[in-house]
Amino acid sequence: MSIVVTLCLLFLLLAIGLPVALSLGLAGAFGLWMVGGSEIMLGILATAPGSAISSYELLTIPMFLLMAEFMVASGISNTLFDAIACWTARLRGGLGIATAATGAAFGAISGSSTAAAATLSTSSVPSMIRQGYDPRFASGIVAISGTLAMLIPPSIAIIFYGLLSGTDVGKLLIAGLLPGIGVTMTVVVTIRFMIWRNPGLSPETGQSSWADKVASLRIAGPFIGLFILVTGSIYLGVATPVEASALGAMGAMLLTLSFGRLSWRTFLRVLQNTVATSAMIGLIIVCASFLGYFLTITGATRALIAWISESGVHPQFVLLLLILLYVVLGCFLDQLSILILTVPVVHPLIVSLGFDPIWFGILIILLAEIGMVTPPVGLNLFVVSRATGQPVSDVVIGVIPHIIAHLILIAIMIVFPQIVLWLPNSM
Repeated sequence: MSIVVTLCLLFLLLAIGLPVALSLGLAGAFGLWMVGGSEIMLGILATAPGSAISSYELLTIPMFLLMAEFMVASGISNTLFDAIACWTARLRGGLGIATAATGAAFGAISGSSTAAAATLSTSSVPSMIRQGYDPRFASGIVAISGTLAMLIPPSIAIIFYGLLSGTDVGKLLIAGLLPGIGVTMTVVVTIRFMIWRNPGLSPETGQSSWADKVASLRIAGPFIGLFILVTGSIYLGVATPVEASALGAMGAMLLTLSFGRLSWRTFLRVLQNTVATSAMIGLIIVCASFLGYFLTITGATRALIAWISESGVHPQFVLLLLILLYVVLGCFLDQLSILILTVPVVHPLIVSLGFDPIWFGILIILLAEIGMVTPPVGLNLFVVSRATGQPVSDVVIGVIPHIIAHLILIAIMIVFPQIVLWLPNSM
């Protein structure tokens, strides 16, 4: 009974618009009071914050956020689209393909889906519309391309899953690489398929000189070098995720300095943005730990695993139900909220059923990507709508084909889990 009451309170607090961290903290504290009284509640509230943020790998989050802030300050993120568009100009739908590639590249810089969508909305959508692209088609490409930041390492969502589940963060980050490339190619194939079905969505091919292509390498080169430094050092075992994130932050700072963009004012703004975002994420982790202790004390997870084991339900059927659950949750919650609410319960269940936790973590992130572009609360839909001035309904129409393509990719990953597991198993 206490579990039902606590979860109802949590969803009520979220429904009335209370911040996620406060909703988790209040619901968790109330649940602890129900099952153990004020003494246990106060004891856990006093000790849980220290243990919740004492994880060494938690340092990857502020370091990768710092790297992202420096890369934004360097100006590379604003010119990546133009640099990539030089190489795709001769293809039908080349600007759309460049948008998808830029979304993947921006993911390697920031790991923030909404930031990627906002940046792409102000750079690629106006360019596509000026060249005669259908506005709904263009906005759909941007909305789905922004979600690539959740999967391409360094991904804050992947790190979050690793911290919540106790799964190796380094292997998770590397595991996201091939699926990230696969999702990018899925977006590109979907763009080409839609243009083949309806050539009016995109104009004829454009032109780009070799001089422009060579000049674009001066922009893309430092970015590629930094990505190889971070991801390559983790894959080769040269550095831990924390050390790699620190190398990435330092490399981004040196790039910003070399471009002449690093003033004291910029440096302080970068630090302020990093600290503010890190503090917000830290507060969410602390408050989520209250709910985690409540679930542990009540034995809810153990009871769920025992019930499923005794019922004889096939593991694949349980997996299908979980996928449907994540699709539904994605329509109403952001990705971090979904991870916080579900991973402490679902992760032990998945392991008990014999599924690989690394594979399932990437699957969750892919499902969260779909949630970012599904109404009524798909954040990327509203980000793109606000930045481009298009109605949300037009953005939804433009992104529906990409959602279908994503679901097909998820089905392929379920049938062939080695797509996810090959790289981390070869580390």
